[in-house]
Amino acid sequence: MSDLFQSFSVSASGMAAQSARLRHVSENIANVDTPGYHRKLTPFREVMTGGRMTGAVEAAPVRLDESDLPEIFDPAHPMAGEDGFYLGSNVDLVIEIADAREAQRSYEANLKMFDQARQMTRSLLEILRK
Repeated sequence: MSDLFQSFSVSASGMAAQSARLRHVSENIANVDTPGYHRKLTPFREVMTGGRMTGAVEAAPVRLDESDLPEIFDPAHPMAGEDGFYLGSNVDLVIEIADAREAQRSYEANLKMFDQARQMTRSLLEILRK
């Protein structure tokens, strides 16, 4: 029975991690036109309890994408230098949309696993009641 309860913990941690990832993806999309904005990356790490791997995951601290920012020529922009260029954002909408879709699908898979464990627990309790 403890394995069933462990599966609740694992799937809930996966949903929480994907939720954090989706939040950072939405921040990236919101700042696609913000000059000097570096894309946020959400790495995951496995949770350890007492030196033992639990199977659960969590979102690690956010990292910034250190790739070069594009130089955009727009002499009328208030942040443009004397040469007419300013640094744009390194957010690519295609990549962000793909990341959002992947996070959504992973969240749904963890939700399905949580629901399956719940149904198995309910069935087990019904058998034990008889």
